[in-house]
Amino acid sequence: MSIFDDLKGKAEGLKEKAAELIQENSGKIGEAIDNAGDFIDEKTGGKFAEHVDKVQDGAKGFVDKGKDGNPTV
Repeated sequence: MSIFDDLKGKAEGLKEKAAELIQENSGKIGEAIDNAGDFIDEKTGGKFAEHVDKVQDGAKGFVDKGKDGNPTV
């Protein structure tokens, strides 16, 4: 077995662990995403609210994929 095969196996294990953690904590992660967006909107006076909302939606989409056990890591 080459070193790359070993690394590939470890990476797969990390991917599975990440999916498990996302699934277990999806509510907290979503809340943190909302809080971060609110903080940015507050500090910028809402100037970038549209962009912040897009990033929040993307991050929540990533979390939703992780809840299904398929994070795109």
